[in-house]
Amino acid sequence: MKVTVCIGSSCHIKGSRPVVEQLQDLIREAGIGDRVELSGTFCMGKCQQGVCVTADDVFYSVSPDTVKEFFEEHVLKKVK
Repeated sequence: MKVTVCIGSSCHIKGSRPVVEQLQDLIREAGIGDRVELSGTFCMGKCQQGVCVTADDVFYSVSPDTVKEFFEEHVLKKVK
């Protein structure tokens, strides 16, 4: 699975750095680093929403407060 987080200026202001850091920790803790590729990209064109994240090309709006829920529902369940 490929998870991409926007690190452009708008998403950076909305918390993309803590989102990336939390995802790195969650992937490591779950032991799924061999099945999940985490990467960054610049603007995804949906700047009015939260931090833009895609998981296998499906768009999600995530915040530092919702990362764990996003990870459990849309990443962990699909790779376990």
